[in-house]
Amino acid sequence: MADENISIYDEIEIEDMTFDPNLQIYHYPCPCGDRFEIAIDDLRDGEEIAVCPSCSLQIRVIFDLDDLVDNESTPYQAPSAVAVHA
Repeated sequence: MADENISIYDEIEIEDMTFDPNLQIYHYPCPCGDRFEIAIDDLRDGEEIAVCPSCSLQIRVIFDLDDLVDNESTPYQAPSAVAVHA
């Protein structure tokens, strides 16, 4: 990605973002009232720019791959049924 053509509003540490395990995205409040979003798969693929879907602002996410939520903790899966013998 050609960073010289991108206007970045801010740089945010991944620890300051919130992870949504159902949507598999990290998000962070945007000044416009919406929120910046980036998918965990995009982060794993090396993408670091989170965008706000309501305005033109973008942020750079500062992270190490080790900081990302691991696959074992996401997504949430309901426990499977267990047979009970009386």
